[in-house]
Amino acid sequence: MQPNNQDERANQPKPSNEAAANVVRSQIDNIYSNTQENPYQKTHSDKVSVDSEGLKKYHSAWQDYYQKYYQGIYGQAQTTDKTTSQEEAIKSLRSEIRSKISSQATKIKKSRHYKPLLAAFIVVALLLLIQYNRVIVANVYAYVSPGSIDPQNIVINPIKDNVVPAESKIIIPKINVDVPVYYDVGNDYDSQMATMDKGLAHFAVNGANSHPGEKGNTVVAGHSANGIFSPGDYKFIFAGLDKLQPGDVIYANYKSVRYTYTVSRKEVVEPTDVNKLVIGSDKPYLTLLTCTPLGTARYRLLVFSDQVSPNPTNATAPASSTAKNSDMPGTTPTFFEWLFGLFN
Repeated sequence: MQPNNQDERANQPKPSNEAAANVVRSQIDNIYSNTQENPYQKTHSDKVSVDSEGLKKYHSAWQDYYQKYYQGIYGQAQTTDKTTSQEEAIKSLRSEIRSKISSQATKIKKSRHYKPLLAAFIVVALLLLIQYNRVIVANVYAYVSPGSIDPQNIVINPIKDNVVPAESKIIIPKINVDVPVYYDVGNDYDSQMATMDKGLAHFAVNGANSHPGEKGNTVVAGHSANGIFSPGDYKFIFAGLDKLQPGDVIYANYKSVRYTYTVSRKEVVEPTDVNKLVIGSDKPYLTLLTCTPLGTARYRLLVFSDQVSPNPTNATAPASSTAKNSDMPGTTPTFFEWLFGLFN
């Protein structure tokens, strides 16, 4: 009986896995040993040593890069969010304020108290304007008056023989005054007020009743401030009188002669201090009189001046006066003075 080949192969010992692997390697080495380089050797290299300090610098550089990169991104995002939030908050606040104002305005318009309150406000404003208009207007007149002009720059020849108009006038270049004067009109209140509507009024009292060119004090009065509703064209003619200083020039035309005076001093007195006008009869003087402070009749401003041309030594004595002394002229009553004076 012939032995079975299959049984013999089955009974032969099987090679181990390690032995089989060695056989395969040997065959591969034989194939490439004479033709080309071993692929393993081609891609394989010996282990290279790494510098630890260089590796640390390498990692640090990358860490710094990423840190700055993300800081920039997050910082920009936060700034944008913050700006946006502030703008939104401001817009919201403005919208809220507008809404409240609109709501309140609507309520006020619908309120039945709105029109009476508005009417009362208008009435009060009108009353205050009527009462204090002279204060406001007088200060405006005093401010805009060209008080900085040098009197010597005004071409006025004060020579005695110079022909001047017959109309009596007071000319004060520094405060731009050129106004007619009316003499011997009486010193009572009504006469003075009626005359000052047309210009300046001669205010003559015992001891101060002279005219230009005569020894003694010639006193003329004018308004510094009167009500804008009062009659007359010269309600603010002396608004800038307080600007005059010693040495300033005043001209008086009287009976076709021009008299020149220079300011000597100023004084503020009570309206009843008429005796302040009596300053002597040895030479000719001119005194300008008006109310002060501007817009009120509380005090009187006196501006005294001495005649310098024509020659004051040639002045004549004034005529004797029979006029009774009176309080210095003032202004028309204010609205409340007129109202509480029972329309007098």
